[in-house]
Amino acid sequence: MGTTPYDWLDKSLVALHRAHRYREVQTIDGMARAVVQRQGQTLVNFASNDYLGLASDPRLAAAAIAAIRTYGTGSTGSRLLSGHRELHRELERAIAALKGTDDAIVFSSGYLANMGAIAALVGSPDLILGDEYNHSSLKSGGKVSGATALDYRHGDVAHLQDLLETHRDRHRRCLITTDSVFSMDGDLCPLPEILNLAETYDAMVLVDEAHGTGVFGTRGSGAVEHLGCASHPLVTVGTLSKALGSLGGYVAGSKPLIDFLRNRAPGWIYTTGLSPADTAAALAAVHIVQHEPQRRAALWSNVRQVMQQLDLVLGKPVAPALVLRRLPSESPIICLGGPSTEAIVRASQRLQQAGLWVAAVRPPTVPTSRLRITLMATHQPAHLNRLIAGLQEVVG
Repeated sequence: MGTTPYDWLDKSLVALHRAHRYREVQTIDGMARAVVQRQGQTLVNFASNDYLGLASDPRLAAAAIAAIRTYGTGSTGSRLLSGHRELHRELERAIAALKGTDDAIVFSSGYLANMGAIAALVGSPDLILGDEYNHSSLKSGGKVSGATALDYRHGDVAHLQDLLETHRDRHRRCLITTDSVFSMDGDLCPLPEILNLAETYDAMVLVDEAHGTGVFGTRGSGAVEHLGCASHPLVTVGTLSKALGSLGGYVAGSKPLIDFLRNRAPGWIYTTGLSPADTAAALAAVHIVQHEPQRRAALWSNVRQVMQQLDLVLGKPVAPALVLRRLPSESPIICLGGPSTEAIVRASQRLQQAGLWVAAVRPPTVPTSRLRITLMATHQPAHLNRLIAGLQEVVG
């Protein structure tokens, strides 16, 4: 048989298998709670971003069902055409109240929110400086915008300042982008220092609060609040799909910023509005975040317990069968680095056999392979004890 222009795909898939980088979806049966059914096996779920356990909360389901009965299943068009519902504005006002900003705008995904905001705020005469560990959507937004995009070393404020000193005066506008909570490590960005540099060098700052919203801060506003930076002028982006248990994204900020994005953000103008069900579910979640701080308290209690016990397990004086090290984290995302991709994949498989779902995260998603543990407010003490016992077995 002759060759075709697509033959390279088979070879690439073989290479992915050999490098232990091949991925496939895992089917969950039923709701994604702290304990899930996956392909016939019961697993304690340490692979979810549902930090507050709201994705299976009956109040979100009831709100979504009521919205479907009122508005139908789809928004049917762009918000600027036929897709706008009053429900969208209710959610935007609720997000602005949670974030302490003038206004907010809701996108159909967090990825679109980042890409749309960046593409609207900067263009070819401008400069983007981003943390090298930023989420893919921030990097993609930089490419789409046409601006000159440079990475600074992860969390390295001195390197960011060097880049500003060297490049800022060559460009019309400058946008500094960073995750507030880095999703594959769990650490926080040095936001106060970034904002100080932004003021000095006349730069805008965009912060992705995807893993901070609902989790950090006295009010659950996010890591910006937690880091004492809520009063600074910012472009705050986030998702509705993690702690808020729904789907979609948002940008929160000043009234001129949000008004400008409604007129210039391609990821909002040229896509169908968020579905009524997702909008209503997210609105219910925002209200729960505002009125049930005990959920955050339960989450952080679980984080403290697991970190303390992990350090005891990993710090044993005897030589372990598998060396794992806990990466620095200040969040419910706890990552354990290992010696190789193969060792991490094998450790994840052993944990699965013990009834624990702990994801193996590999390059190119991350520079080095690690087990990624995410904690939920709805994890019970018995779940956490099983996790620690399972990791004790893995490290020997």
